[in-house]
Amino acid sequence: MNNSITINGRKIGNDFSPYIIAEMSANHNGDISNACKIIDMAKSSGADCIKMQTYTPNTLTIDCNLPDFRLTDGLWAGQSLYQLYNSAFTPWEWHKPLFDYAQKLDITIFSSPFDNTAVDLLEDLNTPAYKIASFEAVDLSLIKYVAQTGKPMIISTGMADAEEIQEAIEAAKEGGCTELAILHCVSGYPAPAEDYNLKTLTDMQQKFGLVTGLSDHTIDNTTAISSVALGASIIEKHVTLDRNGGGPDDSFSLERKELKQLCKSVRIAWKTLGKVDYCVKSSEQDSIKFRRSLYFIKDINIGETITREHVRSIRPGYGLPPKYLENIIGLQVIRNVKRGESVQAKLLKGCNFL
Repeated sequence: MNNSITINGRKIGNDFSPYIIAEMSANHNGDISNACKIIDMAKSSGADCIKMQTYTPNTLTIDCNLPDFRLTDGLWAGQSLYQLYNSAFTPWEWHKPLFDYAQKLDITIFSSPFDNTAVDLLEDLNTPAYKIASFEAVDLSLIKYVAQTGKPMIISTGMADAEEIQEAIEAAKEGGCTELAILHCVSGYPAPAEDYNLKTLTDMQQKFGLVTGLSDHTIDNTTAISSVALGASIIEKHVTLDRNGGGPDDSFSLERKELKQLCKSVRIAWKTLGKVDYCVKSSEQDSIKFRRSLYFIKDINIGETITREHVRSIRPGYGLPPKYLENIIGLQVIRNVKRGESVQAKLLKGCNFL
């Protein structure tokens, strides 16, 4: 299994805190100052990186109003594909200033390319990694072209079956990619939590042997946080300045407070996984003394035989463990013992069971 990949010096895998990607997508709403504010938000909220999308309407589709190209339901109903992408794309001339701004803030930035010309642009900007969107996971030639850059790749797998995921992985490897991760994804906007079937994450790790994460399009953080317990090493979420901003992707994106909470909760969830450990934890040390143990609850004189009237299992925990109660009954004490003294082996005549 490929246990980890590295993006811009940050190791990503099960042995490391989940890598949190804040997806800007179209939520700049056509204003580069909004894009900068989203980068600011991602940095201050604790995300590991900000991700863009690099396309134009002409690199994604054609300007056509035939039925195949019309959106008839969902968030974007009533538009053609060309109209949607024309309203949502990030101008290519913005890429360098946004990359420069992210680097100034010391937050990693990379993008999803949607054709070869986008890859060329991102290579000119020395992008540290690439993300293949779910809708492009079946475009094996694009995957191979990205792989030829030698940069780490992340492939989203929304809508893809197991065979298509394997084909995408093979295309990446054939192209020369040596650091590859895949994301479980449901390409609904928004997607209902029950569609995520998070148990798929563990199966993906076993089946494909790659660093695996989650691209989450639900409207809150529950699914993303839960995924960490099933091995998600990457969490991707759309982010926005204002969910009511009116942009194409605003309505299913996280605002600042929610992104900050996601970053905090995901990292706590990962820490709770820890390791297999049956030892007493450091936080339990002060509690040990309050466990049950054996105590004398009645005065008893030297040479007197111990009965059940003399000893009980009670709190605190300074005496012998309660499991030795039956061994103690019938023994004698070697000195006078007062009520409230803990039962200790050194007080017992003929104690040979320890």
